[in-house]
Amino acid sequence: MQRDLKKVLTIAGSDSSGGAGIQADLKTMGAHDVYGMSAITSLTAQNTTGVRDILDATPEFLANQLDSIFTDIFPDAVKIGMVSKKELIEKIAEKLSYYNAKNIVVDPVMVATSGSKLLDDSAIESLINKLFPLATIITPNIPEAEILANMEIKSRKDMEVAAEKISDGKLSVLLKGGHNLEDANDLLYKDGKLIWFNGTRINNDNTHGTGCTLSSAIASNLAKGYTLEESVENAKRYLEMILKSDLDLGNGSGPLDHFYKN
Repeated sequence: MQRDLKKVLTIAGSDSSGGAGIQADLKTMGAHDVYGMSAITSLTAQNTTGVRDILDATPEFLANQLDSIFTDIFPDAVKIGMVSKKELIEKIAEKLSYYNAKNIVVDPVMVATSGSKLLDDSAIESLINKLFPLATIITPNIPEAEILANMEIKSRKDMEVAAEKISDGKLSVLLKGGHNLEDANDLLYKDGKLIWFNGTRINNDNTHGTGCTLSSAIASNLAKGYTLEESVENAKRYLEMILKSDLDLGNGSGPLDHFYKN
């Protein structure tokens, strides 16, 4: 009997150290028993201590990657991570619209761990106006949400206000409560409703790629037919489980053990 294996596409940057980006995405997809595919937006030379260099794909090459995927193995879900240039964002939006892609999870990678903005204003504008309207859900962290909502987020109430502002009555928004706010509790704003997902902060400083992993886990669950709420809940439990493995690699913030089972 032929196996019905769901397919998930990640559109993101490559992490040469394997902890984040498409490498984390593909590992997460493998752990969820879905077939992972990738379209690379940029190559990075990085490790657990930082990024040394970035080489962006051209819009034309990115378009060819997407055409190759959608015309052969059509994905059941799409995760979008780091996209640094306006032209790349617009090309992704064009192709996803053309192929009528479904179950799109956008992780708006806008702020580095140091707090520096990774996108210029024109790229942020394209992200909001071109990609967000196509998304099933977007998954900003606190610093990214502060940019998107144009406000400081210091409390649980601030998270609720920011999520509603970012949604603008249209988007489903998962506002991640890390960054020492709300412990590990995340807020989903969907169809005018506020849904809190409580979590336990794991005492593990090796958190490189947690955002990539969570968004890929959500996409994998959506591909398998779970509801949005179920997909978020399942993804949070998966992330908590692999954080508990306490993998310790490298000299900086190390990667996760994506195939760990406790």
